[in-house]
Amino acid sequence: MLRSIFRFIGWFAFLCILLPIAIATAIAAVQGWPANWRTASWQSAGLLPEASASRPASVMVLAARTGRWKGIFAEHMSIVLKDEGATSWTRYDVVGWGNPVRRNAWPADANWYGNRPRIIYRLDGAEAARLIPAIEKTIAAYPYQQRGSYTVWPGPNSNSFVAHVVRHTPGFAAELSAAAVGKDWLGPGLAIAPAPSKTGYSFAIAGMIGGTIARAEGLELHLLGSTIGIDVDDLAIKLPALGKLSLL
Repeated sequence: MLRSIFRFIGWFAFLCILLPIAIATAIAAVQGWPANWRTASWQSAGLLPEASASRPASVMVLAARTGRWKGIFAEHMSIVLKDEGATSWTRYDVVGWGNPVRRNAWPADANWYGNRPRIIYRLDGAEAARLIPAIEKTIAAYPYQQRGSYTVWPGPNSNSFVAHVVRHTPGFAAELSAAAVGKDWLGPGLAIAPAPSKTGYSFAIAGMIGGTIARAEGLELHLLGSTIGIDVDDLAIKLPALGKLSLL
């Protein structure tokens, strides 16, 4: 019996942790990465139109692979807003130097360390217009915006910030990137909070181990900042480094 348990744990660790990381490492080795942040592209990826060309209000969450070797394991998330009729986008990020919360430090759809972003959540129109003031209020009250409060792992980091804003803004319900290490950091000690999608709940112990049970996210195990899960709603699995792999 004990041997069977250890065999199961071994195969689980190989298939759900070691193999995905090895695949992601191989992909990163083939693609390569900039030598440092100075040589990386931080320019617009051309993902979004000029704000003046789109009248409705918009709320978006963007995700892109982060820099250098960290990009093997994690994505960086940003929040992008535009009021109705506005002629510019507003982007929020958290970084690990200086004052963590940055507003419009980069173009709204900027490459992150040279990696092209993708839109993982978008809401347009009247609902977005109603949501924007509440999001701005939550951002202003973010409890980890003092210098030195950023911790790259397990959190609070850039993804902890986005997840906090989503969780603590009424009406803001978004399924976040499974590769966004730090999104499941809920604070020191044992904590329970709504899942970002607001369709279930998450728990965590200092961001090191935890889980989520929710209709949108499915069943997730959070281990050392990574996500292992099954999402029946999207016919998907979630694996460390690789993120969400969906048939839909």
